Amino acid sequence: MAFTIEVVDGPVFSSDVPITGKAVLSEAVPDGTNKNIVAWRVNNYLRPLDWVIEDDSRVVFVDTSSFEGMDVYRRSLSFLLALACKKGLSKDIYARHSISEGCYWEFLDGEVSEEEIVAIKAMMAELVERDLPFIRKIVSLDKARRVFERQGSGEVARLFQWGAVDPVELYRCADMYGYFYAPLAPSTGFLKLYDLKKLGPGMVLQFPTVSHPASLPPFRASKNLSGVFLDYANWLEVLGLRTMDSLHKKVAEGKTNELILLSEAFHSNRLGRIADEIVSRTKVKVVAIAGPSGSGKTTFSERLKIQLLVFGRNPVTLAMDNYFVDRENTPRDEEGNYDFEVVEALDLELLEEQLGRLLAGEEVVTPRFDFIEGRKKPGKKIKLGPRDVLIMEGIHGLNAKVTCAVPKDEKYGIFVSPLTGVNFDNHNRTSTTDNRLLRRLVRDSRTRGHSAEATLLMWPKVIRGSMQYVFPYQKRADAMFNSSLPYELPALRAYVDPILHTVPEASPVYGEAQRLLSMVKYVPMIPTENIPNNSIIREFIGGSCFDV
Repeated sequence: MAFTIEVVDGPVFSSDVPITGKAVLSEAVPDGTNKNIVAWRVNNYLRPLDWVIEDDSRVVFVDTSSFEGMDVYRRSLSFLLALACKKGLSKDIYARHSISEGCYWEFLDGEVSEEEIVAIKAMMAELVERDLPFIRKIVSLDKARRVFERQGSGEVARLFQWGAVDPVELYRCADMYGYFYAPLAPSTGFLKLYDLKKLGPGMVLQFPTVSHPASLPPFRASKNLSGVFLDYANWLEVLGLRTMDSLHKKVAEGKTNELILLSEAFHSNRLGRIADEIVSRTKVKVVAIAGPSGSGKTTFSERLKIQLLVFGRNPVTLAMDNYFVDRENTPRDEEGNYDFEVVEALDLELLEEQLGRLLAGEEVVTPRFDFIEGRKKPGKKIKLGPRDVLIMEGIHGLNAKVTCAVPKDEKYGIFVSPLTGVNFDNHNRTSTTDNRLLRRLVRDSRTRGHSAEATLLMWPKVIRGSMQYVFPYQKRADAMFNSSLPYELPALRAYVDPILHTVPEASPVYGEAQRLLSMVKYVPMIPTENIPNNSIIREFIGGSCFDV
């Protein structure tokens, strides 16, 4: 029986036999113009290009100019790297964390040498040239466990046991299997853009980004970031965590409360060190805190205030969101919508003037922005005394345009963001962008009445704004605070699961909701009553002792 295939922004045609994405692509897109297409959405589900349809379908091809397509590219590239290490050096590798538009990897059995990087790159190039397919296989749960146990990937086999998803969708390339909770590119031949660089005992796999789709972005390794990652490695060692499997074991053994308390103690320790450094710089009058959406800046600011009070300094807060220009003066994006992400959305002239007066010892009446009316109104009065320090918090806190009125030796910058996570397995790290999205989904639903669909629709714009206007300024920070908590995904799971299920099947972000649901299936769930009321995660799930 014939069925209809509607290609969005393309032709509509019929078929009377089942057809794959590759076949539809060859019909719908002229030769030579589809090289960046890595997947497709079938009735809003993200699917690999070997997916077969046999009923009426509306399809959209996904290329690497989108966040969705770039995620497919990066997952596939990670599999390629693991395969190259296995075939070229008979070694396994471990994904540690993201760094400067790349991902940092280490060998499981020692340091990576320059010679080994050369060998890995040569093997990767050979595999790309051979254009080996990533073959999708649906197998029973018990067989999937045996496959990975034989391969020496016991942590993946145990993760299947915890997740209890049956059957399981695997990928095979050459003689190696991988598990991913979302599609891969059709073959290794799609993965021509990458690089490997030695860094510390490991290596960084560089990949393109949405803002650099045809080239690799500049690599800038931050010394501050290196310290954060070393701290986190020590943190995980003390907690006895390596992958999601070990997190499941902690929960199953009844050690959830210990995990929460130790994680919060690490946060408190780092906060104390930052406060100590601020106080040691006796000329500092302004602490500027920046970070992307969902990073926990507000709770961090409140906890830093307490730490500074302990050290004898009197903190005064200034929320930069109150300095938005009146709504009619807000810049607009290329689509004509208000753009609240750009620094020009702030009344920089007023902010500079008031900062200058505050540093001169004058009293100022700060604004309070009415988000309903879209304009500023008179707010609280502020005056800085001899032992006072002004804490400014906002996504643009580290932008020089914001603090140009403050002498360099009188300001201290802090970048706050979840920068690490507990890996699902050796080759699948938990994305810190996903962590922030899950936080935002829960908070938006709880405090702003936003549906999951609305948050997901807005998220690509938020990410694009962070990449353009927030992350480039992290290098200006005097300190970085990793707001990740090893237990946060288990804490968030009970909240995000029902929220994500509200996304309607007809929504363009339905596939993204399903991807996130597929991911959290492998995360243990923990009760939240023992999470302290000053925890950063309380900013999102509720129950905070701060006004957040």
